Amino acid sequence: MSSSAHARSRAGLLSRLDLVGSPYLFVAPFFVIFAVFGLFPLLYTAWVSLHDWDLAGDAGFVGLANYTDLFADPDFWNAVVNTLGMFVLATVPQLLLALVVASLLNQRLRALTFFRMGVLAPIVTSVAAVGIVFSQIFDRDAGMANGLLALLGMDPVDWRADKWSSWLAISVMVDWRWTGYNALIFLAAMQSVPRDLYEAAAIDGASKVRQFWGITVPLIRPAILFAVIISTIGGMQLFTEPLIFGQGGYAISGGSLRQFQTVAMYMFEKAFRDFDYGYGSAVAWMIFLLIVVFALVNFMVTRRAR
Repeated sequence: MSSSAHARSRAGLLSRLDLVGSPYLFVAPFFVIFAVFGLFPLLYTAWVSLHDWDLAGDAGFVGLANYTDLFADPDFWNAVVNTLGMFVLATVPQLLLALVVASLLNQRLRALTFFRMGVLAPIVTSVAAVGIVFSQIFDRDAGMANGLLALLGMDPVDWRADKWSSWLAISVMVDWRWTGYNALIFLAAMQSVPRDLYEAAAIDGASKVRQFWGITVPLIRPAILFAVIISTIGGMQLFTEPLIFGQGGYAISGGSLRQFQTVAMYMFEKAFRDFDYGYGSAVAWMIFLLIVVFALVNFMVTRRAR
């Protein structure tokens, strides 16, 4: 074989390798980073959860003993109930309000860019600042919330002392911070809905509300599903807002009676306050399984709706 033919053959081989291998090379950084910072910690946490692991290190393999103790732990189930309660109170109004805000921002309004940028303000605000401000708003003695209740002739509420009042206060905090984020996702999806559909519906006599539920919502269903999944993940990992809301010595415990302690807070308490890393890792894995279960439920409900 001549040198020129050999060079052409080699060039052809390199071209085929480039055509086949380049896509994998381009997506490889994501999978490498995910493996290092996502998959490995997940698997290592599962390994630690099978051991009696404290501040001194691994004290021996205990199998599923940590999970057995976890399922019999009333504080864990209390944290699960608190997490689910705040998740429902925060997520459902948040997504409905985000739909309404996105629909309003999708109209022809004056200073539209200003309003669209305005919904980003809660997202870029420090969560610590948000927690501190809302802690003052829901203060028992001098809070704005109790001031408004007094104007309405109602008795003041000790927002941190009861499950439902603390759940409501924390949910309001979460809603204020994330409604704008979801509204922007819905707005981006609404921008792709053809205007001809609304014009045809208006000619047929459909009201704005009927157009919204009959045209907008069905056509932005993928965006709604995405927002639901993201909100589910955030709701199951709720930590900073209730921690700052708690204040004082009972912050990580979610109040003196654990009335607003989430699963993430319980995991932190066991792992980094009590230094029971094996038990804390078991709690962390239960958070992961809760997220997986809710994601599967969302997928099945969406699939059946289709």
